[in-house]
Amino acid sequence: MRGLIRLFAILPTVVGSLGAGVLALWPIGVAEPAAFPIGDPERGAYLARSGGCVSCHTNAAAKGPALAGGAPLDTPFGTFVPPNITPHPVAGIGRWTIQDFARAVRQGVSPEGDPYYPVFTYSFYAGFTDQDIADLWEAFRTVPPVAEAAPVHDVGFPFSFRSGLKLWRANYLDAPVTDALMGTSSPWNRGRVLVEGAAHCAACHTGRNLAGGLKDSARFAGNDDLPGGSKAPSILVADLVGRGFTVGNLSYALKSGLLPNGDAFGGSMAEVVAQGTSYFTDADREAIATYLLDPDGTGLVPAPGPLPTDTPMAGMDHSNMDMSNEN
Repeated sequence: MRGLIRLFAILPTVVGSLGAGVLALWPIGVAEPAAFPIGDPERGAYLARSGGCVSCHTNAAAKGPALAGGAPLDTPFGTFVPPNITPHPVAGIGRWTIQDFARAVRQGVSPEGDPYYPVFTYSFYAGFTDQDIADLWEAFRTVPPVAEAAPVHDVGFPFSFRSGLKLWRANYLDAPVTDALMGTSSPWNRGRVLVEGAAHCAACHTGRNLAGGLKDSARFAGNDDLPGGSKAPSILVADLVGRGFTVGNLSYALKSGLLPNGDAFGGSMAEVVAQGTSYFTDADREAIATYLLDPDGTGLVPAPGPLPTDTPMAGMDHSNMDMSNEN
């Protein structure tokens, strides 16, 4: 009888250990091409801005070096620190191959075969072409190497068990739909590529469930629980129109940070503008606005409603808003 009791007492530990072992041996990712096209570093630098690489991996508030590691991100799962991705051979990614880089960016898998935490928005980059990867790779290789590694993540168990992320990937890892839609304008198609892919708007403007997966039923409906306590408002068509947005003034807001009622973006969006969309071409900003205000590609953009006297972002901390950039 005692033996049976002892068996039942240790059974959960045995099963848990076996499960952990199976997860650790579960292979993820696929082989990347043996050869890539010649990269264009200038185009890669633009893509790095478009994809948020610069804003995420640079601690601008601390005036840190470019791509040497970003500001800590406080989440319900722990504190994550974007790593150093300069070409330093020890502190950065200087020892990586372009295949390692491609696997990390498009698949979220480290050179050692471990899954990256989905705070790294790799799922939105799954549609990057080989040319995109080559361009990014060449751009990153032009950045001065920084010898100091970023601090490690502060994540407790069970989230510290990396192999457990393979279950998350199986449930929530989906490639973005960025294919061109026949019969729609070129700006709309370009906007779709940016919004659904590189610019990963859903990562902030869509709420997440208890497992950290995006809520499909609440796509673009806003998120009140961003890292650091920031919020992202709804960017559904009706809500954008209700706040007075048109293709023209939304495009201008992405350049200047100024809203239709004269207020300015605050919080996380201020950083997105300052470090990202303010560097976009006018055509790309217009493409994003076109897609957001006509996500179904009907060719019909609703007329804006009465100009509101306030916005969900009014009154927020605007200290991060950099108005000095002119494109």
